[in-house]
Amino acid sequence: MSALRRRELLTALTASSAWPLLATAQPLDETLALLQRRWQPRQVWRADPAWRAAAAATARGLMLRPGDDGSPFETQLRAEQDRGSHTARLLTLRGALGDRVPALFLQPHGPGPHPAVLVLHDHGARFDIGKEKLVRPIGPNAAADAWAQRYFDGRFVGDTLVQAGFAVLAIDALGWGERSRPGFARDDQQALANHLMQLGHSWAGVIASDDLRAHRWLREQDGIDPRRVAVLGFSMGALRAWQLAAVCEPVSACVAAHWMCTREGLLRPGEHTLVGQSAFSMLHPGLAAELDHPDVAALIAPRPLLLFGSPEDKLFPWDAVQQAWARLRPAWGDGAGLRTVTTPGGHRFGVEQQQAAVTWLAQRFPG
Repeated sequence: MSALRRRELLTALTASSAWPLLATAQPLDETLALLQRRWQPRQVWRADPAWRAAAAATARGLMLRPGDDGSPFETQLRAEQDRGSHTARLLTLRGALGDRVPALFLQPHGPGPHPAVLVLHDHGARFDIGKEKLVRPIGPNAAADAWAQRYFDGRFVGDTLVQAGFAVLAIDALGWGERSRPGFARDDQQALANHLMQLGHSWAGVIASDDLRAHRWLREQDGIDPRRVAVLGFSMGALRAWQLAAVCEPVSACVAAHWMCTREGLLRPGEHTLVGQSAFSMLHPGLAAELDHPDVAALIAPRPLLLFGSPEDKLFPWDAVQQAWARLRPAWGDGAGLRTVTTPGGHRFGVEQQQAAVTWLAQRFPG
């Protein structure tokens, strides 16, 4: 089926349908539509310490697969480059599954201690690059340059952060960059997700667990202030950022650009999450029955959270984005810890947004 024909079918579905590929009310459609009408998470946010304790335990248990066992990282230095104001290092770290996780680390010159940011890359259905989407690689990389031009106004996010005095770490999520393989494409994702499930893991869980370890690695480095280590992500990386901040108390602040929405908004006919494939990297089995996306992100409170969203973003219905933002605000009460920013231009994190994020982080990490 062509992409155009699939889109035509998706947009033709009725509002009650939960299955994106069938346009008639067959038994399968009826069952899924029934489930969708009945769907209501069991642990919706409420202003109660008992809710927080229970929801945090649920989120950690369902999202972190396998988690962080505290094992050493066995860090290996592969290349190093002096960039004037800072040093760039290409590393490998030991991941949650015991495999080698490639990373790029930017460290400002000077003794510090420096604040730091773990930056988390997007999905983009582009698998030959990962960490290089956000941090300028050591050596030529035309794909990374093109990605930065397409989504970031030609400015690597890591460069913006390190020039402002932040140390920066980026890793390859499983399936991207050096943790992919030649020819890995959109339709291979289901096979990868299935392989991991057959072995008792989930793709999204492995990604979250590696992010958890990466944040610990960054906190433990010489010259880094462990009390000032934030996370920042764009697109799928934004999801990775707020879910990590929710389950990892040492995350000092979170910047999430262009991925926050109610689950109901993403279950509407025609939405990309219902098509499959790419969704596997962002779906934690069992989590939807317990917590909606804003319920998870509410666990970050009262720590600072900055969210960017755009009415022109074709991946997330704007009304559902605003609903998610509204549901988050009570978790912070009257405090200034939550900030939401509406941007033009759709699904992008350009220079202006990057500078706004840096200014916001610097205000929360004085000194």
